[in-house]
Amino acid sequence: MRSRQRMFAAVMRLLLKCLRLGRRRRFKLVRQVEQLWHYGHLCLRSLLYNSFTNGDVVLDSLFEPIYWLVDHVTRWFGVVFVALVIGLTSSIVAIVYICLLPLILQTYTPAWICWHLAYGHWNLIMIVFHYYMAITTSPGHPPQAKNDLTGVSICRKCIAPKPARTHHCSICNRCVLKMDHHCPWLNNCVGHYNHRYFFSFCLFMTMGCIYCSISGWEMFRDAYAAIERMKLLEKERLQVAANQTYYQTPPPTFSFRQRAFHKSVVYLWVLCSSVALALGALTLWHAALITRGETSIERHINRKERQRLQKKGKVSTAHSTGAAWGRARRDVPLPILQVFRNPYSYGSWDNWKVFLGVDVPRHWLTRVLLPSPHLPHGTGLSWDLPPCVTEQRAPLLAI
Repeated sequence: MRSRQRMFAAVMRLLLKCLRLGRRRRFKLVRQVEQLWHYGHLCLRSLLYNSFTNGDVVLDSLFEPIYWLVDHVTRWFGVVFVALVIGLTSSIVAIVYICLLPLILQTYTPAWICWHLAYGHWNLIMIVFHYYMAITTSPGHPPQAKNDLTGVSICRKCIAPKPARTHHCSICNRCVLKMDHHCPWLNNCVGHYNHRYFFSFCLFMTMGCIYCSISGWEMFRDAYAAIERMKLLEKERLQVAANQTYYQTPPPTFSFRQRAFHKSVVYLWVLCSSVALALGALTLWHAALITRGETSIERHINRKERQRLQKKGKVSTAHSTGAAWGRARRDVPLPILQVFRNPYSYGSWDNWKVFLGVDVPRHWLTRVLLPSPHLPHGTGLSWDLPPCVTEQRAPLLAI
């Protein structure tokens, strides 16, 4: 009897120990879940620890894996994009020389022939020169060795001084002087030393595409109509072949040369018109940035800084001075707010002269209308007043 009681007591003690052990494990699991929750909450709050953080910063953090993928794809496919540009441009030039030029020499007047030969070859030379220079010219990088360079900040990835207007390219994995963007069609960054080549290539390529679209409009209409006639005659020929009798003959067919000619003209016009629209919009955007003395990155930075200062009430919301604001209500004394200005802008006209490197009037011919490998103003490390600038207005408030 006593032995049974002892066994029963031992079994009960063992069950109680198992229950206590399971309860401890459950408590430990709950404790780990609470710790993970607090850690995740702390990580989320760390993204919002200062006043500069907003929805854009959160979205950039969420899309960081996508940015990493795009950077690596762009890095590896840069050569493919360059080959695609060269191939498409070469195909258009070949069609012009093989198909259109003989037709122009046979049908146009001598004056129009001289115009097409002169303008077409000048435009082609400008496109080839500026594209080659944009690809082969280094955009400029800050020196890596120790020197007396005064950097406005430290690059978080290079861990080196970063001069004004310098930004880090995640694709090239280097800091670029006066960086505008990384262009996959050049397989190169657009920076201080090749920014003019990039814009000139976009401009002359757009001009060439518009020239081909306008000049080949009538040829395109005739070629498109001829292709439609080919399709109709092909249907009739098949119908006649199916119901052919001894006295019926099928309609004549177009030769391979005629088909290739008409399809080449249609291909030329469609491709040139599409490139003219897309590249023309990009060229206008960069022209507006050059007029304001900004790059694509600086446009984004200046807009964010202007909005931040406007929220703090340090700059006016409109592009006007406080004196102009006070003239509206002279009886009420109003504070004179400062105007946000870009410190690297010298005025619209002077910005273009600085960008193109025009110091004297003859440079408009030798450096703008003709191929010129001249260097831009400055070294990209410091931004002194260029000699071609007539007068610089001191910015009231700028970054």
